[in-house]
Amino acid sequence: MNAEYGHEDEEGVTESGTEIATCLSYGIGEVLDVVLGIPYVWLEEEEDDVKNREEGIGDATLEIKWRFYEAKGWSFALKPGISIPTGDDDQGLGTGELGYSVFFITTREMEPWAFHFNAGYMRNENNAEERLDLWHVSLATEFQVGENLKAVANVGAERNADPVSDTHPAFVLGGLIYSLSENWDMDAGIKVGLNKPETDYTALAGTAFRF
Repeated sequence: MNAEYGHEDEEGVTESGTEIATCLSYGIGEVLDVVLGIPYVWLEEEEDDVKNREEGIGDATLEIKWRFYEAKGWSFALKPGISIPTGDDDQGLGTGELGYSVFFITTREMEPWAFHFNAGYMRNENNAEERLDLWHVSLATEFQVGENLKAVANVGAERNADPVSDTHPAFVLGGLIYSLSENWDMDAGIKVGLNKPETDYTALAGTAFRF
């Protein structure tokens, strides 16, 4: 389960959004995972002291992660998926269309470090006249600070969904993961926009259970 709160001020308009996403990942054998994600979203926009609020279920996702190579500290995976239009697009909670994506993931582990590279394509079918073809790239690292504590960082960018802008949102993220037990983690972090199209800042928190 992950929660995030984003805030942005631009030209007299204040926008904020909160999302709680529940994700269930189930391993089929040693190299294949099926991942179902369902978000719940709160949106608020304020302009000239007039507030508009919307809330509800966002678009669900169904993905398959296939680790096709894993040896000597390296692993490579493909993660295709679909976005299911369970959110109300009239309220801005979803796209209103079935979309799909595919990601290539590389991990390199060198204790106490781990590095992760993600590159993906997303078909952004929507009813809001946004760009249909989007890409995403990011590079993340983990450092084992102590027996139960990891520091994490991530930097990335994504093609702007606004068809009239060629400035693509970019971000940097930092956080901590604390293991309360072998099968229970808690995490928190902050994501900061590196340019104008990205949300100014986003606070993140989450928990993960393994069973």
